[in-house]
Amino acid sequence: MATEYHHGSRTDESSAAPLSVTTISTAVIGMVCTASDADAAAFPLNQAVLITQPKTALAKAGVAGTLAKSLSAIADQVTCPVIVVRVEEGADEAATSAKIIGGVDASGAYTGMQALLTAEAKLGVRPRILGVPGHDLLEVTTALVIVAQKLRAFVYASCGASESVANALLYRKGFAARELTLIWPDFTYFDSAKAAAAKAMTIAIALGLRAQIDQDIGFHKTLSNVPVNGVTGIDRDVYFALQQTGTDADLLNAQGITTLIGREGFRFWGSRTCDSATYIFESYTRTAQVLADSMAEALFPYIDQPASAILIREVIDGFNRKIRQMVRAGQLLGGKAWFDPSLNSTDDMKNGRFAISYEYTPVPPFEQVTNKQSFTDTYFATLSAAVSVG
Repeated sequence: MATEYHHGSRTDESSAAPLSVTTISTAVIGMVCTASDADAAAFPLNQAVLITQPKTALAKAGVAGTLAKSLSAIADQVTCPVIVVRVEEGADEAATSAKIIGGVDASGAYTGMQALLTAEAKLGVRPRILGVPGHDLLEVTTALVIVAQKLRAFVYASCGASESVANALLYRKGFAARELTLIWPDFTYFDSAKAAAAKAMTIAIALGLRAQIDQDIGFHKTLSNVPVNGVTGIDRDVYFALQQTGTDADLLNAQGITTLIGREGFRFWGSRTCDSATYIFESYTRTAQVLADSMAEALFPYIDQPASAILIREVIDGFNRKIRQMVRAGQLLGGKAWFDPSLNSTDDMKNGRFAISYEYTPVPPFEQVTNKQSFTDTYFATLSAAVSVG
């Protein structure tokens, strides 16, 4: 407020606006690939590279390794940002896994999948959908889940080298992360270069389809039961029946493994994560991630502003507006934000520490439906009445 004397009126214009919460961008893929013949300038080793058009990047991706096949599989499903880290292949799969997992080298540079952690700072985009197509053995997937937890991202991975339903179920026991969905078996496609059917890059397909669903429907829709482009079959027998219990698909889904089915095209079938407690569905985990980052990022302009009741109420009102918006969009069933005095002690506030509480209910998938069919005599009366009128 001005303090100099003025006998009259004056206008102090304010550009302050209510807290606006913007939903974070979720359709951003991050993957680690091999490609010994890729253009080294376009895809330098152990560096996160942003690709805005996966199909156009194929010209510099080479033909060896997993990079070109993965980009092609993604491009068949969607056009979205893809962050790629290219690594060298090792002398064997164990050595390749070590390079994929990476670490921090002597110069302090992040290598392998750890380079995905640098993408936001370097490229301005955070990968939210992660995978290592073709090389996601247990050790690799275990390490990738840790990266996903740091990025608030989600991982799609195969069941290693599992050859059967039983092997896949056994493999599943090695994981308990809400940020992970395992997939078994693989799709096949027609390889025009070999003029024969070949195993598809199923995890790359999952990454692309996940991004496409995010763009067209939203993060609250799971990967399951959406047609997949560019595939011609499934490389293992999977017993699936929509109305029959105890099938291979049921056994896999019940244990948190997404399987593949052929019905009106080919589809992923299953919505569950490797968490068996609260975040059992892929959509539950991704809703939690989206809310956490959207709310936190919206607070940036408010950090270090003078704390006041008005400011705190603005934050709470902004959170509640966002929750109502998400409910109207079908992304949440409900929720609310509030200030809890018991979490904001005098000592905390004295030291600049404040807690805003909010709760939410995510949207579950329409996964298991029972039709209650009953035989009744009631409508025989209708037949009798119709005959009598005649």
